[in-house]
Amino acid sequence: MKEVSNAVSLEAVAAKKRLSRNFFKRGISLALFSGLTYGMYTAFLTMGMTKGVWSDWYGDNTAGLSAFVVAYLLAALGSAINDTCSAIWAILYAIAKGKFGDFLRCINTTPGRIMILAALIGGPVAGTAYVIAIQMAGSIVVPISALCPAIAAILGKILFKQELNKRMAFGIAICVFASFLIGSTGFSGGASAKTIAGILIAIIAALAWGFEGCVAGYGTAMIDPEIGICIRQVTSGIANLFILVPIFGIMAGKVSISFNLAMQAFTSAPAMVWFALSGLLSVITFMTWYAGNSMCGAGLGTACNGTYSFFGPLFCLLLLGIYGGMDGWALPSVAWFGALIMMFGILTISMNPLDLFKNRKQEGVADEAA
Repeated sequence: MKEVSNAVSLEAVAAKKRLSRNFFKRGISLALFSGLTYGMYTAFLTMGMTKGVWSDWYGDNTAGLSAFVVAYLLAALGSAINDTCSAIWAILYAIAKGKFGDFLRCINTTPGRIMILAALIGGPVAGTAYVIAIQMAGSIVVPISALCPAIAAILGKILFKQELNKRMAFGIAICVFASFLIGSTGFSGGASAKTIAGILIAIIAALAWGFEGCVAGYGTAMIDPEIGICIRQVTSGIANLFILVPIFGIMAGKVSISFNLAMQAFTSAPAMVWFALSGLLSVITFMTWYAGNSMCGAGLGTACNGTYSFFGPLFCLLLLGIYGGMDGWALPSVAWFGALIMMFGILTISMNPLDLFKNRKQEGVADEAA
């Protein structure tokens, strides 16, 4: 009887370990998928800003728009439309899951207000800067914006006294080196002022996203991630469309231009198809990232999500360069190499890469014991 009991106990322990490993691996898969979908979101959003009325604005500019409007107002409008579509998808998802009431109740709570703050930093500031940078310098800015995990680690140390050990500092140094390596490819054959400005604006996006990560990390510890995502996307969509875009319109000379351009953009069907898809991918990205973090840990989840530094340029090349036949989306080999180095740096910040091999070895021993 005792032998039977011991055998049952060993089987239960082995089953629990297999369940934990599967749960951990599923978390990694979800976090990696979030990096994949973020790369797709980047390509779909950029494609949308080449279709319909956008092709007139960015192409021959038959509307006679000023350089300021083309460089900044249109980028803010593109980000606003994407976030608005994303907010609609997030609300529909909350309704389908029966959580829309929870969403309304959580808005005016401490965690809800924290998520609103995170959304204001990550949406109007980081999101718009990211779109402006892509329009000015191309997909080369995607890996540079992926510096946000390194920045989040530094800000976490400064703001919340979080751990920043030698390994993490080494990972940050790797990311900085990779960003310079990638940025240097934009200077081949002479650097244009537009490319330099795009790279600098991409760094602003990385700073804002890093700060958002610190703030949102605190907020999502006290709130359902799916509700938090809904709050974030709705706040970002409203702030971009009704605050940031009109401000750029005022800076351009008259606020009415922002409303006129917004009406034209929202009624441009060829472009809105792509914006609807990019908005959907935005929701999927955040949902899978948050879910992955909860299953495999925020450190490893963030590292896996950071693979968009590779997937972003890849999908821009496939969708815009190859499918769309547009020039300027191919990246030199050194940029791809730099993106891979940055992915390794992000992983080093999040965890000791050697632990991956230790885990595999421990899993093998556990399987043999079972």
